[in-house]
Amino acid sequence: MPKHFVEADIGRTLLSGVKRPARYTGGEWGSSVKEGNLLRVCYAFPDVYEVGMSYLGYQILYQLTKELPFADAERVYTPWPDMENAMRSSGTPIWALESRRTVSSFDVIGFTLQYELSYTNILTILDLAGIPFRSAQRNEDHPIILAGGPGAMAPEPVAPFIDAFCVGDGETLMPEVYSVLYELKGRPRSERLAALAKIDGVYVPLISKARTVRRITEDLDSAFYHTKMIVPNMGIVHDRAAVQIFKGCTRGCRFCQAGMIDRPVRARSADSVIAQIKKLLEYTGWEEVGMLSLATCDWPNLGEALEQLGPILAEDQTKLSLPSLRVDAFSVDMAAKLEAIRKGGLTFAPEAGTQRLRDVINKGVSDEDIEAALESTFAHGWERVKLYFMMGLPTETEDDLRGILDICGKSVSIARKHKRRGDTAVSLAGFVPKPHTPFQWEPQLSRNELRERGRFVKNSIRNRKINLSYHEPDQTYLEGVFARGDAKLADVTEEAWKRGARFDGWTETFNFDRWMSVFRDLGIDSDYYTRARKIDETLPWDHIDTGVSKDFLLCERNKAISAEVTADCRNSFCNACGIQTRMTCRGCIGNG
Repeated sequence: MPKHFVEADIGRTLLSGVKRPARYTGGEWGSSVKEGNLLRVCYAFPDVYEVGMSYLGYQILYQLTKELPFADAERVYTPWPDMENAMRSSGTPIWALESRRTVSSFDVIGFTLQYELSYTNILTILDLAGIPFRSAQRNEDHPIILAGGPGAMAPEPVAPFIDAFCVGDGETLMPEVYSVLYELKGRPRSERLAALAKIDGVYVPLISKARTVRRITEDLDSAFYHTKMIVPNMGIVHDRAAVQIFKGCTRGCRFCQAGMIDRPVRARSADSVIAQIKKLLEYTGWEEVGMLSLATCDWPNLGEALEQLGPILAEDQTKLSLPSLRVDAFSVDMAAKLEAIRKGGLTFAPEAGTQRLRDVINKGVSDEDIEAALESTFAHGWERVKLYFMMGLPTETEDDLRGILDICGKSVSIARKHKRRGDTAVSLAGFVPKPHTPFQWEPQLSRNELRERGRFVKNSIRNRKINLSYHEPDQTYLEGVFARGDAKLADVTEEAWKRGARFDGWTETFNFDRWMSVFRDLGIDSDYYTRARKIDETLPWDHIDTGVSKDFLLCERNKAISAEVTADCRNSFCNACGIQTRMTCRGCIGNG
């Protein structure tokens, strides 16, 4: 076998000694390899197989790349430490699942930046491939390293590791990027990077820190959408066919980065979604399909789509799920029609315990909405609910924390009235101020403060029907450091990786003391990144233009301080967030 491929016998030997070998075998239904002189792209997900295979974005990009006549796509996921150790012990380089081609032999490696605590896993893949960590150290024999996803909106903590960041919608941006790289295949690396830097929506750190404007797909019906998916060989986190029904959100939650960086709302037609679902189910054989968006019940074509889907799903007893439910009775009534989630519980995210704090974050959910949602949930027969809250939000007081307890108690009480079990699972996460949101200037609470608030809520629970878990403050703290970090953090990441940091988003492998020792040894103050920022301060992500103006974010921050609500622009006038100056604004669905 050529040197650019790992022999099957070697792979089988390694797999015999690790847990979950199906993570590394490939050969799934829907995966394939194209022959010819093509631009070879390896999509690299910095987490394990079952997490990466659940990420719809990579499934979409994989199929999009397969349909380009000049390119092909394969995949790799970060090996769990047992597999990493086996590969190192045997001197085996990391390989792509489809062809067993070594990752280092691809023309392009594309990472997604979904979660700050996965950054060390990028280095694991690069090192196992024999690729230098730093862009400045790579030569003509090394692949071009691309990165996209939410993390590309605040790229500096990993900028020294990445050759080019793709900022915006991949359906629009990636065909152009790949076309340029295909035309320049074999040309000097510097020439390829210079060509990438000229593409709108591409940021090349080695060349310039000039303003990079997010690329936006305006019409989703005419843009690429997948009609095939790779079906996994093992259970994954979200094991179902999935379709994206619209992009963006206009609700304007001030803590929500996704709702700010993915504007405006662009909705697909019911007909295109139905046609896609039919093809996906026929191709994959999945018994469940999920309609995905930031707020699925906001899709204006949902009722029409459900009416058309009913007979289709009933014929093969296929389940339908709506993962993003609003906290109101309408959403519950809609969910009640879906057998896919009737057997389990419903999940809601009030986010804050009092009306005042929900107004601060512009959640758009009233006490009456919460009560109506719980009433409808238990009246329809569900036995349990899960509630998501945050702690450490700006202006939060002890009364706001007690409000969480009040909502949980109300859940149990309403369930009892409807003669349901009323099991209420509560997830309490520490708030992390994110770039490109109105709270990007706010301080993040310290680990001790978050821990004290979590313990206060947990210790105040007296009802056995309520089960509360709060996220580990150490991980929340480190997420906050990297969320608003700069390029100095690349040194920290590299040193932490050398000392054994892997899968920092996983509790069983996370070691906070290791990270803190690295910060101390490098003389970098981690608290510098979680501090409050001055309004006139230059922020590390200011050169990335999402389309939402800083003036709008500042206005929203000021309104948050006075607990003033901003109306959803679908139901009122334009809020002048800035996106309307970039394109034909469709921020208000149906309002033009």
